[in-house]
Amino acid sequence: MVRGRPRDAGVEGRVLEAAMAEMRLRGYDGLSVDRVADRAGVAKTTIYRRWPSKAELVIAMIASLRAAVPFEPSGDPRRDLTDLVTAISSALTALPTTLIADLAAAAAREPRVGESVRALWGERHTTVTAVLAQAQRDGVVPGHASPAVLVDQLVGPLYYRLLITGEPITSAYVRELVHSTLGPVQEKS
Repeated sequence: MVRGRPRDAGVEGRVLEAAMAEMRLRGYDGLSVDRVADRAGVAKTTIYRRWPSKAELVIAMIASLRAAVPFEPSGDPRRDLTDLVTAISSALTALPTTLIADLAAAAAREPRVGESVRALWGERHTTVTAVLAQAQRDGVVPGHASPAVLVDQLVGPLYYRLLITGEPITSAYVRELVHSTLGPVQEKS
């Protein structure tokens, strides 16, 4: 026999959306589970059942942002990497810069958030690095740098432009970034 009310399938989305809105307004330090609950229209206990602390709630927010940028290798590494960098740039530019900055700051200041973020992105980094390594072995991408460094060189500039220079992240910039990082297209022998 099931007790209580059935779970509301949309509650997670509402809570994460409310948490992002609160982060935009008040940052990580000002994020309050009470205000998130009010904004999402749920009880505080509903939030704490799913996310035992503010840190876990923020980690879930970051995971949802990463999930919005899928990476499914197709066998064409240059296209896959261009698509990935394009998707990351689109996700970054769709969010307020202050939210990205505060999420990065929370990961740096709060050990549990930082560890979870590194694990979450570490998975993605490993997958993308493996694609680059295979592309280097196949001669499709020059072997001028380690695959892990190439991944950093593809993604890091997006955050640099977003958080430091404020220059736009255009599709032309993404294409130029991929070309300058991976070098000219290699012809298979």
